[in-house]
Amino acid sequence: MKYKQLTLSKRYHISTLIKQGYKQKDIALEIGVSESTISRELKRNSFGKYNAEEAQIEHFKRQKSKNKRKSITKSIEKYIREKLKLDWSPEQISGRMRVDKNITIHHETIYRFIYSNKSSNGRLYLHLRHKNKKYHHRSKVYQRRGVIKNRVCISLRPKIVDSKRRVGDWEIDTVIGANHKGALVTIVDRASKFTLIKKVDTKQADVVTAATLDLLHPLKKLTHTITSDNGKEFAYHDVISKSLDTSFYFANPYHSWERGLNEYTNGLIRQYIQKKREFENISKDEIVTIANKLNHRPRKSLNYKTPFEVFMKAFSKEWHHNFW
Repeated sequence: MKYKQLTLSKRYHISTLIKQGYKQKDIALEIGVSESTISRELKRNSFGKYNAEEAQIEHFKRQKSKNKRKSITKSIEKYIREKLKLDWSPEQISGRMRVDKNITIHHETIYRFIYSNKSSNGRLYLHLRHKNKKYHHRSKVYQRRGVIKNRVCISLRPKIVDSKRRVGDWEIDTVIGANHKGALVTIVDRASKFTLIKKVDTKQADVVTAATLDLLHPLKKLTHTITSDNGKEFAYHDVISKSLDTSFYFANPYHSWERGLNEYTNGLIRQYIQKKREFENISKDEIVTIANKLNHRPRKSLNYKTPFEVFMKAFSKEWHHNFW
């Protein structure tokens, strides 16, 4: 039974039933609420004996306290600034603060703090993903991708992949530099959100295949499936499947939502590498730094654990299983 707010009339009813000797279970049935609601009500408001009017006053006090904005203390401000420098979003900071410090600050409060800082010529807003800019939707442009031989459609992919409960189901894509100079091969695990990135000179199929094997071969035991779009850079999917002893699937054309996590992750990468930038001068160290930032950033979908924490837990289990 769903939790229901108790009104003053229901509190009077509870008081009467208590005086008549009703038990909590019977009171709950009579009032039409769960037994836990009655138990919570009595624990909160029984000061010697239950009083409906006093219980209602205490309820209003709790609501007023709950709705009051939490002030940002010096220690909280320090925490917010530290995490913003790691490019965490206000929602990620809020969620992780509950985990790390047992402090509840709404993410909107953190946004207000950032915008207040900006109005005072501060630069904290530059750590926000979109830097307070409006998002412009891309126009749909028809692309001639060609036909990939022996492609296996995503509809044949095991259903467990959709559940995102198993670490080792990867999505793969490429990010292209300005003027088509250089590219990044990006691979992200659907369950843990753990991200692998490698810079390549071109997006030719043989180059992308080699990069994919470099990234995933050390994780072969945790590579159950790979899913890509229909780009010709994945034409050698058979080589990848055979080398990693895994299954390679292709999303339906123009169904980017079937690889939504990879698309989202590429957007996060663009937070650090702008579209106008050519990739020729991007160093390996810079790529490692970006991957580390993404993998150590808490995610709401992971209960504010980081991709690294979730992935390494699965990796440790697999390592223990295979070596002990």
